[in-house]
Amino acid sequence: MNETILIADDIADIRTTVRAVLEKEGYRVIEAATADEALKKARTANPKLIVMDIMMPGTPVGEIVKQIKNIPIIYLSAVRVSDTEKKELKQNGIADFIEKPFDIRELVQSVKKHLP
Repeated sequence: MNETILIADDIADIRTTVRAVLEKEGYRVIEAATADEALKKARTANPKLIVMDIMMPGTPVGEIVKQIKNIPIIYLSAVRVSDTEKKELKQNGIADFIEKPFDIRELVQSVKKHLP
């Protein structure tokens, strides 16, 4: 498998947990702690999927989504996202939404579903 996944979250413990689980599943994982860092790594590391917190410091995440339309993004959110918002975001390229705290199996299932 060995596909590269970018984990973008400003909480180090979440990045560490997600990295450990996805590496165990056979993926290569890179990390970003800010939205700006995520954008840079998305452009340079060529990840096949991005798992990103919806609320991060730096450039608004919505702006980043507009700039990296060719990579599927799974949003992690501690804030409830309404069905209307989900529909709108999916129209703008978001592949999936997972609410925090999340079941790690749900994340793995979503990753496997959305990798090309």
